[in-house]
Amino acid sequence: MPYFARISLSRKDAAVLALVALFLASYYAFAAPAAFVPGTTVRVSYGTSLPEIAQQLATAHVVRHPALLRAALRLSGESGSLQTGVYRFNAPQNLFLVAYRLVAGDYGLPPVRLTFIEGMTVREAAEQVASTSLSVSADEFISAASGQEGYLFPDTYFFQPSADAASIVAMMRKNFDVKIAPLAADIRASGHSLADIVTMASLVEKEARTTADRRMVAGILWNRIKRGMPLQVDAVFGYIFDRDTYSPSFADLKVDSPYNTYTHKGLPPGPICNPGLDAIEAALNPAHTSDLYYLTGKDGTMHYATTYAEHQANEHLYLR
Repeated sequence: MPYFARISLSRKDAAVLALVALFLASYYAFAAPAAFVPGTTVRVSYGTSLPEIAQQLATAHVVRHPALLRAALRLSGESGSLQTGVYRFNAPQNLFLVAYRLVAGDYGLPPVRLTFIEGMTVREAAEQVASTSLSVSADEFISAASGQEGYLFPDTYFFQPSADAASIVAMMRKNFDVKIAPLAADIRASGHSLADIVTMASLVEKEARTTADRRMVAGILWNRIKRGMPLQVDAVFGYIFDRDTYSPSFADLKVDSPYNTYTHKGLPPGPICNPGLDAIEAALNPAHTSDLYYLTGKDGTMHYATTYAEHQANEHLYLR
């Protein structure tokens, strides 16, 4: 008959083995799956339910058991406080750390860097935002920025991956308020409202490139307003037709729009872009000039005239 060795375990040894087995089972249940891939990203969208989020993470091999993740979050009392956004998992993490990251908004991603240039419109800014990893569509940004054209300050921003359209617009508007605050006394002394200054600055931003030219253009446009002359600014047509155009056709000049500065005198009803600080300061401190006309020659240089006859001469010299 075969010989079988009999091993006798003490209660203490049995308890230790049981604890080891329990630990191994728990580790296996709560550890990341073997199929986890470093660099995995998961997008948690607004309105997504906890079961759906847990399943997303399981499908992406971030957690083994979605039911355990749901239980951990519900037991913590934070299941309704999950942060939306894109999460990046660079290394395998246990279920409890994954749960913590969802609650804390620890995305594992650097902030999104966006630079908006001077003269960009809300539409252009929306397209730029939508092209990033942020979960914001162009339509969402345009909706959030309604009525804010001219007041979204062009600058470099760093947005958290969880940023939504409203928070992005709010940050840009707050930056405008900060930048404009030192000019408040000058604006009051100018006799113009902030809205008029910003609208004029938006025209100047589109029409001129250097500080000196911006101040000259601002001086000329304010002169034309004082004399009751139409501004005849070509840049408005890019805003009217929602495209980048500075060479309107004869038909364009007759378009029925309150922004048409050929058919309507005075400033347009609002800004046509978001001007930078230099253009705002030019609108606030225009050059003192008697000129009433300007044009940009084929060489990119601006030329000024006091009379229409002089302006026609400039057209002949610099545009043909």
